[in-house]
Amino acid sequence: MKQFWLTVFGSIVGVIAGALICITFLIFLIGGLIGAALEDAGDAALTSPGRNMVLTIDLRTPRLDQPSASPFAFAEPLSMVELSRALEHARTDSRVSAVFVRANTLSLPAAQAEEISALLAALSDAGKPVIAHAQGFEGGSVLPYLAVGGADEIWMQDTASFTAVGLAVETLFLGGLFEQFGVEPQMIQLHEYKNAADTLTRDGYTDAHREATLSWLGSIYEVALETIAPARGLEVETLRSRLEAGPYSAEEALDLGLIDRLGHAAEARQSVLDRAGSGSSLVEIAVYHRQMTPPAAPQAPVIALIEAQGDIVTGASEAGFGAVSVGGDTLADALDAAARAPDVAAIILRIDSPGGSPIASDQIWDAVMRARQSGTPVIASMGAMAASGGYYIAAPADRIIANASTLTGSIGMFGGKFVIDEALGRVGLNLEPLHVGGEYALAQSVSQPWSEAQEAGYRALAEDVYEDFTRRAAEGRDLPLARIQTLARGRVWTGRQALELGLVDEIGGFDAALASAQELAGLSANQPVRLKRYPARPDGLEALQALLGVSVEGVESAAALNRLIRSPQAQALLRAQSRLEAEEASLTAPQEAPR
Repeated sequence: MKQFWLTVFGSIVGVIAGALICITFLIFLIGGLIGAALEDAGDAALTSPGRNMVLTIDLRTPRLDQPSASPFAFAEPLSMVELSRALEHARTDSRVSAVFVRANTLSLPAAQAEEISALLAALSDAGKPVIAHAQGFEGGSVLPYLAVGGADEIWMQDTASFTAVGLAVETLFLGGLFEQFGVEPQMIQLHEYKNAADTLTRDGYTDAHREATLSWLGSIYEVALETIAPARGLEVETLRSRLEAGPYSAEEALDLGLIDRLGHAAEARQSVLDRAGSGSSLVEIAVYHRQMTPPAAPQAPVIALIEAQGDIVTGASEAGFGAVSVGGDTLADALDAAARAPDVAAIILRIDSPGGSPIASDQIWDAVMRARQSGTPVIASMGAMAASGGYYIAAPADRIIANASTLTGSIGMFGGKFVIDEALGRVGLNLEPLHVGGEYALAQSVSQPWSEAQEAGYRALAEDVYEDFTRRAAEGRDLPLARIQTLARGRVWTGRQALELGLVDEIGGFDAALASAQELAGLSANQPVRLKRYPARPDGLEALQALLGVSVEGVESAAALNRLIRSPQAQALLRAQSRLEAEEASLTAPQEAPR
């Protein structure tokens, strides 16, 4: 009886404690949402009368390509799309006198660095001084240096170092780990350049993997050199030799003309205020973005903006706690809605995705084609990556625009399973399968390898996916199938390489996509337009409901699962397994990123 009452009271205390934790979490969350709303109101009071503004931009915090639908988005920096819109607006805003940038010191996505550099250069060309300050370029990567390459002056703290000497990638190969723990990956990859599968089955680079990686890495490096050199008043080869002879102290970088001045951030900030003149004030770029003057009247033509960020999956898109995905249903419905809207003159499909489900990718492909057939132009704008399934959904657009350092292509597929029977046996577990019906019912079983018939069946399905992908790409790009098949085989290309190969149409950022949308819609370049998101971004409470709309049973199941997967071996296996889609195939690009 004593144990009974202990159990009862223990359960009551546990429920009360859990409720208090949940209430506390909600109070902080709602408080944050209210705080964000009050901050917006405060911004309006602070900046609406302001003139002679110096915009401040901090590149040290990672930013998404597109705005998040998470209820916590108020705490995130402006997305790349939002930053582009704000800086383009500032270029012609007479209230903005100058820009002050805190440079990233380690690394950031190549296409983001390229696009930011171009935006800053445009502001400088418009007569608005751009001053950047770096507390060193410390990570060895040239990309943070590229991002501020468009600045009029680059300051660096005199105690920091300059190590922007090139680009590097590191690829984690899990084949040896799986072998050590008795896990057998069984993968089908089409074809030799679809090297995401190699990271699961091998312990090092294949010749094809090494060749393709060095090719796109070298292309990004050349883009960086050719962008920075003229801004520094140097020949490309002179800049190359100076960078590659590094690293340097701050004083040495100054003597070589790689930076302009030495000093702390406070000195650089005061310098830009002095250049802006009397009455100037600092305004954070996010504040400016929230208070931008609406560019067009309500009756102005609409350019629909449909954003695809994250892995491509079937069903609805997701956002929250770092889980960002592109849902086939969500994107297809958004494209259909935009194409039906009488005030929509054109559609921009902004893509930052490594790919994912071939089923969902084809669903979105079909929706893009329907939009085009309705007479609504579709422009695909590529962010840092639009590869594999990300390229699949871009292929049918009227025009594809990518940054020179965007990673794209990867027209191929891989899929398979992990056989863990031996691993389970080592810890005394036995997973014994039974089935009725055809032999292929056990093709996805993790307890036994494929039979010859199962492997042949899986390979036939994989080849169907690959054939569909190449055919869709050829149809969308209006290229011969044989040409696409030559360029495919899973190979990743940069935007610059893709332009030469006919896989994209133009090099540029989001501002170029917007100009292209106006052109294809028959609108003049200076005609005011409204940019409207499809679907509309949820407000804070809607996003919160979507985020927390889970059952108690779901939470309990998740907790139980978490207790089973704490070992490093299980974590490694699950990370690898998560890259395989439920449709038995994946259109996913490799995860290497330059740094």
